[in-house]
Amino acid sequence: MAGVNETLELLLTFGLPALAVVGTAVGVLTRRRGRGEAPEQPAGGRTGAPVRPAGAPDDADVDVVTSAPVVEEAPARAPALDVPDPVLGRLTRLRGRLARSGSPLGSRLLAVLSRDHLTEDDWDELEETLLLADVGAGPTGELLDALRARVRVEGVRDPFAVRMILREQLIELVDPSLDRSLNTMPTLTEDGERQVPAVVLVVGVNGTGKTTTVGKLARVLVAEGSSVVLGAADTFRAAAADQLSTWGARVGVPTVRSDRDGADPAAVAFDAVRRGRETGADVVLVDTAGRLQNKSGLMDELGKIRRVITKEAPLGEVLLVLDATTGQNGLNQARVFAEVAGVTGIVLTKLDGTAKGGIVVAVQRELGVPVKLVGLGEGADDLAPFEPEDFVDGLLGES
Repeated sequence: MAGVNETLELLLTFGLPALAVVGTAVGVLTRRRGRGEAPEQPAGGRTGAPVRPAGAPDDADVDVVTSAPVVEEAPARAPALDVPDPVLGRLTRLRGRLARSGSPLGSRLLAVLSRDHLTEDDWDELEETLLLADVGAGPTGELLDALRARVRVEGVRDPFAVRMILREQLIELVDPSLDRSLNTMPTLTEDGERQVPAVVLVVGVNGTGKTTTVGKLARVLVAEGSSVVLGAADTFRAAAADQLSTWGARVGVPTVRSDRDGADPAAVAFDAVRRGRETGADVVLVDTAGRLQNKSGLMDELGKIRRVITKEAPLGEVLLVLDATTGQNGLNQARVFAEVAGVTGIVLTKLDGTAKGGIVVAVQRELGVPVKLVGLGEGADDLAPFEPEDFVDGLLGES
């Protein structure tokens, strides 16, 4: 009996409190499961740990992303997809808008050159007109010298003949010999079994129409029969990824984006190129952030994106989007991006809304790269390959 009594005393002293603790813990876990909560993990566990995009390169090139991996937003199935306008002849169809923009390179130059006798005041007026149109001091001097020689030697006064001389000299100034083609041809892997997409990186400050340009360029490529993947690597503007996804959905093009604002742009770019390789796409278009407050920060960010992209596919083009209405300020922006990103071509937007058509000449001279695309309106298909002859004809108006 003594042994039994001692056992009962031990149970009363230690057993019942222990059972109470266990019961409490079981109750807490049960309530958590009922609410859909996960049990707590120790400090060093996986919950709360950074999540890396699937297949991302090591931390030397891509920072650890503290959100869910990059995800793809599939294009909408309905309504029916848009059919982009054919690319051939777009600038010809749009040059009427350029003529209506009132560019001084057209009517004012022709008016002065058609006078019976050109005085020094007339030549000064021509120079002022060209400089105000942002042609630049060097190209302006070249054009005036050529015009002086032609007018003096040929002695023309007929308006049609004057127009033809001016047209020839302007076309020469715009330089039709430059290669304005886009490098958007996919390549094959060394074994020749898989297709590697051409990658086009699009850069520029916010407000130039950069994201819209990416969407319109996707339409150009789709109209030419290419399969496209969009990469929304401008992760610092919440609306940028949504805007790009909408452009892609209209023509059945997928957009790769992050589900978190401020995610690493290089990780998004990497996943977009990886997606392009997996699906056998012809072209991957990568939109980037347009912040220009800090040159070194911009250099680091764009440099990192370039390194990560080239791990998966060659970088075919780096296109700089410039607002034609910003004039010399646009040239200052262009210099910074040219130093940082290795620009291969220029896209000039809002060219129909400016009297500064000479920016085409100035930016080519400044950067040593050609204008490859121009935007002449708000329409979805108002992005056109740049054609020097049609551009000059638009400036001069109808003969």
